Amino acid sequence: MTRFIDVPTMSKLVYDIGVPRFIGELADTIRDDFMHWPEFDKSARVANHSDIGVIELMPVSNAERYAFKYVNGHPSNTQRGMYTVMAFGVLADVDTGYPVLLSELTVATALRTCATSLMAARALARPDSKRMALIGNGAQSEFQALAFHTQLGIEEIAVYDVDPDATEKLIRNLAEYSGLKIIRASSTAEAVKGADIVTTVTADKAYATIITPDMLEPGMHINGVGGDCPGKTELHADVLRAGRVFVEYEPQSRVEGDIQQLPADFPVVDLWKVLAGTEEGRQDKDQITIFDSVGFALEDYSTLRYVYQQALLRDVGVDIELVPDGDDPKNLFRFVRGGRGRAQMRRVA
Repeated sequence: MTRFIDVPTMSKLVYDIGVPRFIGELADTIRDDFMHWPEFDKSARVANHSDIGVIELMPVSNAERYAFKYVNGHPSNTQRGMYTVMAFGVLADVDTGYPVLLSELTVATALRTCATSLMAARALARPDSKRMALIGNGAQSEFQALAFHTQLGIEEIAVYDVDPDATEKLIRNLAEYSGLKIIRASSTAEAVKGADIVTTVTADKAYATIITPDMLEPGMHINGVGGDCPGKTELHADVLRAGRVFVEYEPQSRVEGDIQQLPADFPVVDLWKVLAGTEEGRQDKDQITIFDSVGFALEDYSTLRYVYQQALLRDVGVDIELVPDGDDPKNLFRFVRGGRGRAQMRRVA
């Protein structure tokens, strides 16, 4: 049977674990898998683009497990009462191809994205970072804020969005978290001034320049999250030239990241090599570090692995017969003759 995790079950799982703990444990899980980077069979995601969005498949595997995520990105969906990003994923055994987990990944992707940002910042930002600017206050913003506040010690966040209602939503959602000071900024430049870490999570599918060179300060760590497909950027090209740039999977980042603006030989550093200790991260306290984050399939693999582990540990989800059972594997025709072919399901929580 295949364990199935829908949105209500994922919501309950995250609530039971606790959002800060979930983010922290997921960041550790992603880091552990990045440390085993050479063991994975990797490829850039397969993307089908339209004028208003993109639909992607993101596969990855090692000797034990295979995973993929289906995900879209449609910024105009909010005008239809739908989320910009929606996703689901599968985790399967490599030896048999049997799918052991089918899970929602819309909520989980928000958590894995902030967990990846956290993982990178732990390796690249100045250890004494206390103030963050958060540009773009949409669906991902609260997750980024909580990750950096609860796991990295950020005490003050200056927030800005072109939509004031998005900022108000963010402030309401974070009101219960004591010890976090949130400052409403009237512009990106105002929010960024004096920030140790700058996180950009804007959604427009456009060549945007959210952060410009005049906003840079010595020692900043820039966490560029929103630029994640061809034709979509957030950082001015000279911002990239001013710092040391780190990427997840270079072949994908060259096409989708902010570095798509620069020549193919522009130097970047693989983040996994920093985590493994074979490449330097931040080289001095005044250096500007830039994580050109686009989201990579290995992070989804880690998320599915963590969710599956927690689902079994806590006995949550539903067991479904997603593929036929194996009591008569040469007789597939029986499933079109009624009776035994009806869907089987067992709710475990």
